[in-house]
Amino acid sequence: MSGPALLVVRPSSLGDVVHTLALVSDVEAHVPGATVDWVAEEAFAPLVRLDPRIRRVVQLPLRRWRRAPAPLRTLREMRAFARELRAFRYDAILDLQEQVKGALVTRLARGCRHGFDRNSIREPIATLLDDVHHAIARDQHFIDKARALAAAALGYAVTHAPRWSFALPHDATSVLPERPYALALHATSRADKLWSEEAWRGLIAHCAREDIAVLLPWGDEAERARSERLARGMATAIVPPRRSLPEMAALARHAQVVVGVDTGLTHLAAALGTPTVAIFTATDAALAGVARAGPHAEDQGGGGRVPTLDEVTAALARVGRHASGR
Repeated sequence: MSGPALLVVRPSSLGDVVHTLALVSDVEAHVPGATVDWVAEEAFAPLVRLDPRIRRVVQLPLRRWRRAPAPLRTLREMRAFARELRAFRYDAILDLQEQVKGALVTRLARGCRHGFDRNSIREPIATLLDDVHHAIARDQHFIDKARALAAAALGYAVTHAPRWSFALPHDATSVLPERPYALALHATSRADKLWSEEAWRGLIAHCAREDIAVLLPWGDEAERARSERLARGMATAIVPPRRSLPEMAALARHAQVVVGVDTGLTHLAAALGTPTVAIFTATDAALAGVARAGPHAEDQGGGGRVPTLDEVTAALARVGRHASGR
């Protein structure tokens, strides 16, 4: 006999999608036979598909629609998205976006819609579109907040540390360097989350003394230019070609260590079990840090305090002790 069908609506952003994916292990443990579908923005759908327990990913090309020059094509795609979303009736629909855009998507789906109550959500007006509202403590890590909503909707208690499952495609490993390497994730969408280039170059020099190469990936031209500046004159620094999201996951999984600012790929590295140090500047590590993933991950700085190079290298040594056990 099959279990209940669950739809998770968490289209973006990358880090929050990673955090939300932790609830799939809870559902697997507590709701035998449950099927899980997911609504994800087009750019992040490849990440969600890396979890083999998710049956179906419904892609939401919202960012492309916003800048689409062809309204008729966008309208056709919207109708196709709605048809795909409504292809199944769900026993529970989890509205985890905390915004009106997520609530509107949730409203299109067929089934009982569960969301946060007005005191738990970022945009209270979004609660008008849900059927059942759950009081979930607001000031907690989003991993715990998402898991708590799923538990309340499906009637179980969260009993273990967060866990993830990712099945990386075999061809993604072809991008791996031949020597031990660290992955330096310097790029982020917000300028106030950046760490100084001087500090990054100091970190590259530190890794060189440890005979570890440093990969400096990038996603757009501005990020590539920064990677090239950071690598200039550094023999052990590598600026790779632009990589897909599954390829970046493979790079993160096989790194000796990952060091990154508060960005989605840093959170993904911690979820993959790689020793990870997250550099926080403006944002609050208590609410969004990598340390919640386990003892292999550590946060530095946050809440307006920028961590020093010495603090980050000391954290690298601590999390690096976990590398030998992977």
